[in-house]
Amino acid sequence: MGFAHSFRPAEHGYRIAYRLQETNHCPGCGRSHWHVGRMTAECAYCATALPIRTNQTMGEGLFRSMPVRTPATLAA
Repeated sequence: MGFAHSFRPAEHGYRIAYRLQETNHCPGCGRSHWHVGRMTAECAYCATALPIRTNQTMGEGLFRSMPVRTPATLAA
């Protein structure tokens, strides 16, 4: 595959996100009161929504497919 399909963060720019265990200021109004859900956090004052940044894998790496086992491969 080479480098043509590799991830290059410098080409994507800075992405604003809500970070757990940190003080987060809203990019819209500057305040720091949030309603935190499972996937997003929303500013309590201006309703700006941000994705929650965790250390989990995002995108394709989040789901891993298991190889299909047929009865022939199960017999040892």
